[in-house]
Amino acid sequence: MNLKTKLLAVASALVLAASCTMAAELAAAPDAAAASAKVTVSGTVPDEAARAAVLGKLRELYGAANVVDRLEVGGVVPPPNWTEYMTKLLGPNLKQVSKGQVSVNGTQVAIRGKVANEAQRQQVVSDMAMALNPTYSIDNALVVADGGGQTVLDDTLSNRVVEFESGSATLTPRGRAILDEMIVAIKQIGTPRLQVIGHTDSTGHRLANVGLSLARAGAVRDYLIEHAVPGESLHAVGAGPDHPVATNDTAEGRAKNRRIEFRLVN
Repeated sequence: MNLKTKLLAVASALVLAASCTMAAELAAAPDAAAASAKVTVSGTVPDEAARAAVLGKLRELYGAANVVDRLEVGGVVPPPNWTEYMTKLLGPNLKQVSKGQVSVNGTQVAIRGKVANEAQRQQVVSDMAMALNPTYSIDNALVVADGGGQTVLDDTLSNRVVEFESGSATLTPRGRAILDEMIVAIKQIGTPRLQVIGHTDSTGHRLANVGLSLARAGAVRDYLIEHAVPGESLHAVGAGPDHPVATNDTAEGRAKNRRIEFRLVN
């Protein structure tokens, strides 16, 4: 039998549902609202230790008075170390996600919902990736709730990776094609001030990766300037391997982490 657990947020908190796997609905928003939200936890977990661990983590996040326990115990077989990974998954940054859901099917994790800005979007998924082992994958469907310029940029990039030649800051044809779309989006929202942030995987030395990420961000900045985006509105940043959105233990995860991020600057 599959492990099924559902943590339902009443008011404005979190919903979590699991099934050797787990699905969580995130309805929380600001701390003030979350403080008074009720989180109802229901479903079946493998044993009392798992039940206590999940409840303990939710009570830590939302307050004991705000967690309603409807969990059942027994009759299910979880993946290895399920309890450990699910409690790690319940990190404080999940409280930043509103009107959303976290679902876990085996080792497939998906998160959707709204966050306040792109930095928050990246950090929530980065924290999730760091909490899980390499057998888990994460589908990031979080969106920025501002409905403005950042949303236009995020929708245009659409989780695609701006590609470079291996180990260099030379854009590939596919990378340039994505940037051509980004240029249209940037001009559409009035060429605002932007950070162009380069990220790498964790292969090799950190300082070398920071340098490579900065060089790649600089190459993107140069390409945008060549196509009539004002240079004074663009700032290149090299983040290196410090903010992964996937595990660095698989080729697929490393490919997702080697990315360019476009972030509006207020």
